[in-house]
Amino acid sequence: MEFSRRDFLRYSALASGASVWGTKGGWGMTSQKSRVILWETDDRKKGIKGIFKALKAQSIKGKKVLIKPNFNTADPTPGSTHNDALVAIVEEVWKLGAQSVNVGDRSYPPTLDVMEKKGILPLLEKLGVKVTNFDDLKEKDWVEFKPKGSHWPDGFRIARPVLESEFLISTGCLKTHQYGGVFTLSLKLHVGVVPTSRQGFEYMRQLHGSPHQRKMIAEINEPFKPNLVIMDGIEAFVDGGPATGKRAQGNVFWASSDRVAVDAVGVALLKHLGANDQIMNRKIFEQEQIARAVDLGLGASSPNGIELVAADSKSREYCDRVAAILNQG
Repeated sequence: MEFSRRDFLRYSALASGASVWGTKGGWGMTSQKSRVILWETDDRKKGIKGIFKALKAQSIKGKKVLIKPNFNTADPTPGSTHNDALVAIVEEVWKLGAQSVNVGDRSYPPTLDVMEKKGILPLLEKLGVKVTNFDDLKEKDWVEFKPKGSHWPDGFRIARPVLESEFLISTGCLKTHQYGGVFTLSLKLHVGVVPTSRQGFEYMRQLHGSPHQRKMIAEINEPFKPNLVIMDGIEAFVDGGPATGKRAQGNVFWASSDRVAVDAVGVALLKHLGANDQIMNRKIFEQEQIARAVDLGLGASSPNGIELVAADSKSREYCDRVAAILNQG
C-alpha cells in the first residue's frame, strides 16, 4: 500500500511534534531543548527503574504500548537487547498502567529464530506481552513512503504497527557499525521496521549497496516518532559491530524522546570510551546519520539544543564528562 502525500504529511506531523510527556512539561523534547536522562549503573534492572523514576512518566496509563528492541540477531549484548533490559522495561510499563504491551521487530535472520535463540518468548508470555513478528505482516501492512528528496531510489516501507502505535518505545545498545553505518544507535535501530527480501522487497540490498547508506538510515525515521528511546550502554562495541566487536564497559543507560539527541549522546559516549577512528576523528554533528536527521527536522540541530541531565547525584560526574565531549560538536 502506498500512502498519499496527505497521509505522509499526517504521519510526519505526528512524528515531528513534541513527545507525549514533553507536551505535559516533562522531560522530553520541548520547544527549547531536548532533554536526555543519563544514569550510571552496571545493573540493568536498576538502570531501567532509575530511568523511569527520573522521567516521572504518567502518560503511558491506558495506552497500547509497542516496544521495538534490537533483535537484528541473537548475539550477546550489545549484539542485541539484553533479555533483562527488555523484561525490566515491560515491568515498568505495566506499573505505569499500560492497557497492553506488545514487542515487535524484524530481524536479519528469520525473526522467530532470533527470538527463540534468545529465549525471550517464554519470559514475555509470563509477563502477558503480545509478540508481533514483523515477518508475518501482510503486504498491506508494510506502508510505502516516497518522500521528496529521499536517497531511497523507490521509497521505502514501514511496518504499520509502528506507524499506528499509541505509545512507541524503542530500545537499543551502544555500538559501532562496521558495514557502513559507522554507529548503530536509535536511528539505525529502526532499520528493523523496514521489510527485507523475505517479504519480497529489496530495501536492504539498496541500503547496504548505496554510498548514501547513512543518510538513508536517517530518512526511514521520518514517518514516525518514538515516544521514548531507552539505550543500554552497560556494555559497548567500540569497534566492529553490530553483532560482534571490540568490547568496552560503558556502565550507563540514557533516554529521551529525541532520536537525534539520543544518537549524539551515544556518539559522545563512544568517544568517551575510545572508539575507532570513524568515531574519534569526526565531530558528532558532522556524522552523516545525525546530519541528515537534522536536515529532516527529526531532533536537536546542535549540542546547544540538548540538555543532558544526570538521573541522580551519583551519575553527575559521568554526565558532566559526556556533556563536555558532546559540547565539542
